[in-house]
Amino acid sequence: MERYLGILLDFAKAFAVGGAVCVLAQLVINFTKLTAGKILVFFMLAGVVLEALGLYGYIVDFAGAGATVPISGFGCLLARGAIRGAQKGLFGAVTGALASASAGVTAAILFAFLFALLFKPKSKKN
Repeated sequence: MERYLGILLDFAKAFAVGGAVCVLAQLVINFTKLTAGKILVFFMLAGVVLEALGLYGYIVDFAGAGATVPISGFGCLLARGAIRGAQKGLFGAVTGALASASAGVTAAILFAFLFALLFKPKSKKN
């Protein structure tokens, strides 16, 4: 029973943190004139900055997927790879960021391609 309560608590923490990120993004959308692309970059850079300051790891430890799934988690992943790669020099900083994110980007491209083959796109009727 305790195991199930622990799992439920993990789900709740992930939902709360991921939801908070979504609420923050919705507030930015509602109360600013920023475009979606600028908001996306803002959240990704927030993940980079929080990882560079050593803070994003605590959020990931607390919320798990609630912190790694949003775009800020991708920024954290890039920063973490760049920091590890920087130990090998400037070229390592660039390639480290790309290497750390390559599996996720490859999966996204592969699944997008497969679903494009499986489903017929339809245009929206206004």
